[in-house]
Amino acid sequence: MNPLDALNSEAFVLLGQHILWSDMIGNTLGLAALALGWRRSLWSWPVQFVSGLVLFAAFFGHLTGSAGKQAVVMAVAVYGFRQWRRTGGTGGTDRIAPRFATWRERAAMLGAAALGTVAVAALFTALPKLSWDPWPDAYIFVGTIVAMYAQAKGMVEFWFAWLLVDLVGVPLNFASGYAFSGFVYVIYGALVLWGMRDWWLRSRQGQRPVLEGAPA
Repeated sequence: MNPLDALNSEAFVLLGQHILWSDMIGNTLGLAALALGWRRSLWSWPVQFVSGLVLFAAFFGHLTGSAGKQAVVMAVAVYGFRQWRRTGGTGGTDRIAPRFATWRERAAMLGAAALGTVAVAALFTALPKLSWDPWPDAYIFVGTIVAMYAQAKGMVEFWFAWLLVDLVGVPLNFASGYAFSGFVYVIYGALVLWGMRDWWLRSRQGQRPVLEGAPA
């Protein structure tokens, strides 16, 4: 058995669902990347890249659209790494100062998400081999990219984007036979809520004025 076949072999059965090694490893790494993102650690991006690489191997050859999504995820992970590294520091948990996006940035992201979803869904519809469920796949594909972009920019809205992706990702992964992905998306949801609260509070601290004579 070659390494790719081993990666895509069955790890165990959970509640009647067959769990693949690639599905389990890739999504566990994705969960770790999200947790590291919550802590604002630079390691969030390399872990996300490896997660994308594993899932690319899982999907390549039979779910071309999902494999393409992971290729884009890896590219955005490189972008995010460069963005956070540019801020300086030692690589700890203070790489970025969370902030809310401006209304212009929100409008741009919403517009890009809407147009991107329509364009990708049209592509998936025209090329059925890329996806057997074009609209949900396109929604998750584009939503993931928007969320990662917002994370790279330190925007609190990145958590809202992930939450919207989860609402579709959980049922879609279970329906597609990727049970572990579905379970991980449920955990994503809880982690997103905690991370959203943490970044929201930190963004408010960043906006708090320093009183004259008070210690910095």
